[in-house]
Amino acid sequence: MKMLKSFEHVGMTVSDMDRAIEFYCTLLGLRLHLRKTASDGSHIAFLDAGGAMLEVFAPADGAARAVDVPEGASGLRHLTFLFEDIDATFAKLEEAGVELKERPRLAINREILHKVAFVRDPDGILIELAERAD
Repeated sequence: MKMLKSFEHVGMTVSDMDRAIEFYCTLLGLRLHLRKTASDGSHIAFLDAGGAMLEVFAPADGAARAVDVPEGASGLRHLTFLFEDIDATFAKLEEAGVELKERPRLAINREILHKVAFVRDPDGILIELAERAD
């Protein structure tokens, strides 16, 4: 039996590929690895998050705003990205007009993370900014 090598990617749907790439690459620092347009006019991109990828799919006709997973329901609750300095990252996002959910604070799970903050991407997907303790 072969062993797991790593986490590969998370797939998500967005309403506008250009807007998603602007948010994830320009503001958060992911790197565009691949972008393609399908024959039906939909777009797909792979964004390198430094160890795993974010697969972004934009249907040709757009998509509705994301809805948070209700308490008690199964599903992905948020995407988390690790940063060296959450305060500086949060300030950059606030200045860019990103929708803010929760300002930087000490993490509840301090065994793993030191500080966390939450914002929403352009489609309302909850994004956690995380910082590890030294």
